[in-house]
Amino acid sequence: MPVLTKRLASGSCIALLAVQALPAQGAPAKETGWPHAGRDLGGGRYSPLTQITPANVGRLHPAWTYHMKPAGTTSSRWLQSEAIPLVIGSTMYLSTPYGRIVALDASTGKEKWVFTIPGQDAASLRGIAYWPGSTHHSPAIIFGTRGGKLLSINAQDGTLTAGFGNGGIVDLKTPEVMTTGMDKPYTLPSPPVIFGDLVITGAGPGEGPGGDGGGRGPAGDTRAWDVRTGKLIWTFHSTPRPGELGHDSWGGDSWKDRSGVNVWGYMTVDAARGILYMPLGAPNNDRIGTDRPGNNLFSSSIVAVDARTGRYKWHFQVTHHDVWDMDTQSPPTLIDVKRNGKVIPALVTVNKNSLMFILDRVTGEPIFGVEERPVPASTVPGEQLSPTQPFPVAPEPLAQTALRRDNLYKGVPEHQAFCEKLVDDNHMKLGSIYLPLEVDRYTVSLPGTQGGVNYYGGAFDPMLGLFVANVNNLAQPMRLVKGPDGAYVNSGPLAGTRRFWNPDTHLPCGPTPWGQLVAVDVNTGKIAWRSTLGVTDSFPAGQRDTGRPGLGGAILTASGLTFIAATDDNRIRAFETRTGKEIWAYTLPASGEATPITYEGAAGKQYVAIVATGGGLIGAKAESDSLVVFSL
Repeated sequence: MPVLTKRLASGSCIALLAVQALPAQGAPAKETGWPHAGRDLGGGRYSPLTQITPANVGRLHPAWTYHMKPAGTTSSRWLQSEAIPLVIGSTMYLSTPYGRIVALDASTGKEKWVFTIPGQDAASLRGIAYWPGSTHHSPAIIFGTRGGKLLSINAQDGTLTAGFGNGGIVDLKTPEVMTTGMDKPYTLPSPPVIFGDLVITGAGPGEGPGGDGGGRGPAGDTRAWDVRTGKLIWTFHSTPRPGELGHDSWGGDSWKDRSGVNVWGYMTVDAARGILYMPLGAPNNDRIGTDRPGNNLFSSSIVAVDARTGRYKWHFQVTHHDVWDMDTQSPPTLIDVKRNGKVIPALVTVNKNSLMFILDRVTGEPIFGVEERPVPASTVPGEQLSPTQPFPVAPEPLAQTALRRDNLYKGVPEHQAFCEKLVDDNHMKLGSIYLPLEVDRYTVSLPGTQGGVNYYGGAFDPMLGLFVANVNNLAQPMRLVKGPDGAYVNSGPLAGTRRFWNPDTHLPCGPTPWGQLVAVDVNTGKIAWRSTLGVTDSFPAGQRDTGRPGLGGAILTASGLTFIAATDDNRIRAFETRTGKEIWAYTLPASGEATPITYEGAAGKQYVAIVATGGGLIGAKAESDSLVVFSL
């Protein structure tokens, strides 16, 4: 039976929503800002603020607008952004899609300073990190770029930090990771983690076949740097080298120069225990693994290490020998589970396969049990898939997992006919999770690579014991063809990033709802509720409640609200966390393909902010570059 868990024997638009604060209730002082991407290092995305309530949320309306596009810019080209703003004290820090980092008054949107990234470079797609500074060092904004740089700027005035790296810049493209050449692409897709005096970075070596067509390229190693000097402190080899645990899961020399196996999403930290949790992605090539027999650790795994040293503690592999691009990219959300009279420190990982695993975050052991279940074998010559894959005993899958000819979209006649013709004309093979790819034939599994839960992950309400995440019930056609060099690649007019939908209308062909918000009771492992998320405005009245695909996660508040945008119908919504009832919605100028934040500004007002540039993998149009502010 394949190993699941092992541990050491020794152990661009932002919408802001504001409401007048309620009278103080004598509560103790608490953090009212949003200092990390997940609000706290554990990624809970739960705010103690209570000014906005289910009773008054319906009164929110637009108040002011901040345009992220710099004055004098004549280009009409838009750039997608999934950035999560940070708010510390009275200042909001934001990376924009125009190569700028801005500091804004968190209550008015007035610019305090603007930093332009040198060399025509652009900030990481998903935002920035904040270091509070020390006795002799000012607070800093630290972020990666699409050009493979790590920058530190003074949070007070937006100037480069002189003592960090070379004039405030560290080049992440070092020979240690660029093993196949310094000319290969390398980025930092998501914000680094700041823990103590360390800046911990994932990696963006790209996806697909790699530079030589066989998945070789830059390493996906996780690294830690001194927050003051930029000096490299430790490296974790995400593809184990000879003599390291997991090396034998790579047949032959398939480990050598292997690309992928990288953290391109958000990492989390158990600050009290000093444990870093890394969600690692699939290996390159992520559609064919004939050149890499074995389970391929630590691909598509959660790996726990000592945050101060990078020393391995345990791992849990979600997908063995991943050839579906399932990754393990969402932030491992830290929670407490109350079970059998005990409180268990735990984490949640949810992924594109829609499976939710609840693990003891100290040991990595599943809390509700995991079964290795048989899955189909591959018919591709030389492909050695794992005969089994791990499935949680509980909870049940968060998204739909069965696609058949008889459960294609039913409803509007024209679209229903399109979907049936799409399947029949292309002789598609339909199925469930871990349906193997085939040569010269399209396979369509549900959920697909843009289905289930993506990089944004979920949020946790510690009072209700509910973990809330939005899912895409979205399938993906894939097909292998043999190239001129004899290698198999995912190719064809319906492959690549083409979804299982009508490309002209972006109407999916799988069963509805196409988008859902789901809550899980972590103490029982049972689904608490499911709510349809999104509407199809182009459908006739009475048939619009379909749910919509989306990118971006939810946040929760102590007043019992869930805020989420994400969907390509351009709405931001509020739900009642306890019941899942939708109680408010507002149409943004573009889809909010990011995760909101909430914080308290001046005069006791609570705000909710969302980056909403659109234009991401769900194919929404980008129509705005503004920061829109709402208040009562």
